[in-house]
Amino acid sequence: AWQELLKVMRTIDDRIVHELNTTVPTASFAGKIDASQTCKQLYESLREAHASRDRVIKNCIAQTSSVVKHLREEREKNLDDLTLLKQLRKEQTKLKWMQSELNVEEVVNDRSWKVFNERCRIHFKPPKNE
Repeated sequence: AWQELLKVMRTIDDRIVHELNTTVPTASFAGKIDASQTCKQLYESLREAHASRDRVIKNCIAQTSSVVKHLREEREKNLDDLTLLKQLRKEQTKLKWMQSELNVEEVVNDRSWKVFNERCRIHFKPPKNE
C-alpha cells in the first residue's frame, strides 16, 4: 500500500515531459500562451509534491525506526524468542527499503527539475531562497 501511495504521489514527476510539451510553447507559439505563469504553476506543483513525498517517506522511516528500536530492546530482554527475532528482521528490512526510497526520490526529483529547467528557464526564474 505504501508503494502504491508513492507511485500516485510521483504522478507529476512521471508526467512532467508531457505536461511541459502541452503547456509550455515552443518559440513559434510563444505569443499564444503565458509560459511564465504556466511554468510558475508547475514549479509550485513540483515543490509541493516533492515536499509532501519527502515528509511521508521521512515520517514512515521515523515510525519504523521507532518500532525497530523497541523490538531490539525486547529482543535483548528475551534472546530465545524466535518470533520476536523474525519480527525484528522484518521491520529492519522494511526500514532499509524505506531508506532506499529516499535515494529513489532524489533521482526522481533531480530528473524532474532538470526537465523543468530545460523548458522553463527562459520563462520563469524560481525565487533565490529555494
